[in-house]
Amino acid sequence: MSIIHNNIKIRLIEIFLSSTIGNMIFPFMSIYISGHLNPKLVSVLLITNVILGIAASLLGGYIGDRFGRKRLIAAAEGVRCIAFGVMAVWNSPDLTIPEVTLGMLVIHAVCSGMVGPANQAMLIDVSTPEQRKGIYSMVYWINNLSIAIGSLIGAFMFREYLFELLLALVITSFIIWLLIVVLIQDPYKPPVEQQGTAGRHLRLMLSSYKDVFADRTFILFVVSTALVLSMEFHLSHYIGMRLAGEMPEQRLLWWNIRGIEMTGILRTENTILVVTLALFAAQTLRRRNERTILWLSWIVFVGSYAVISYTTQAWLLVLMMVVASLAEVVRVPIEQSYFASLPPEHARSSYLAVSSLKHNLTLLICSVTVFISTYVPDFVTTLLITLTGTAGIVMFMRIMPAFDQRPAAGYTSSQ
Repeated sequence: MSIIHNNIKIRLIEIFLSSTIGNMIFPFMSIYISGHLNPKLVSVLLITNVILGIAASLLGGYIGDRFGRKRLIAAAEGVRCIAFGVMAVWNSPDLTIPEVTLGMLVIHAVCSGMVGPANQAMLIDVSTPEQRKGIYSMVYWINNLSIAIGSLIGAFMFREYLFELLLALVITSFIIWLLIVVLIQDPYKPPVEQQGTAGRHLRLMLSSYKDVFADRTFILFVVSTALVLSMEFHLSHYIGMRLAGEMPEQRLLWWNIRGIEMTGILRTENTILVVTLALFAAQTLRRRNERTILWLSWIVFVGSYAVISYTTQAWLLVLMMVVASLAEVVRVPIEQSYFASLPPEHARSSYLAVSSLKHNLTLLICSVTVFISTYVPDFVTTLLITLTGTAGIVMFMRIMPAFDQRPAAGYTSSQ
């Protein structure tokens, strides 16, 4: 890989720091809140966070394109740091007010939604098309490594050391804010200084997203990748629930395990394999036929998760997760590299904001699948899951010729 821009180096550091400490805390927050508040209120919070995250992402995409990426990212990170500080104060050893924690989590969700598109757009702004597959491999590897480290530490420390973890989160957030303010450069310059009433900006925002949704190739790409990605998300929804309810106790090496333990083993196995193999995949796939590799990896990925969604045999589950993880490691960098060629520079944040909605679509697919599974046999549910992933593959194959007609997203600044 050629020399990469300083923004990308700083972004990689920020991803590792924020994701590591974040995974020590946020995956366990729903358990914490449900222990202090009514479970119905917790479910409302989760739905509210999704809705606010969608709105914030769309708003952040518009602001990033109209006013610049760095200004938005710095402001949101500053607000998030303050929210973490408030959260730490109200979870000190002598004072615990879960309602305040609840409010700060909402602020965190809004800030995260707003900065996501701008962060992704800035990465594309300062990279060449040739660099992006390697960069996305590094981002993917760092994300998974931080998830593995953070989740493991959080599992042992969250219950007894929440205050200390929150203090570490505040310090980390402040360091990230300093890195952004002092070291990050914003190569993207909005066309003109934006002024006007709130109503005018609302009309402009709706107009900008109208153009995004009119881009058929882009929208079909987002939908197709969401359909395939839903295969993996089922592990935390239908597959995990089915294993917990139906898997009999089995011997796996030296341990007797049941469904809940099996789900945890599969998640850990996937993370370790991705962390181990992701960087090697980028080198191995260089100068290969990316289009063919992507199709094959999607087919293997969907097929592996189809088996995982049906069987309860421990060793077969472990084997299929190995195969699925290998396909995932191959698939993701190429998929992201194709995606990076789609957003035009002047509307990059808006495009990325719409792209981030694929995770919400994926969660919706998983929720509907769980609902349907209560009325049909397991085989029918597995067939539905498989057809969903297959539909994503077919949809992507149909839009593939359109990629040849679009210029690659260029490099907008010097290194």
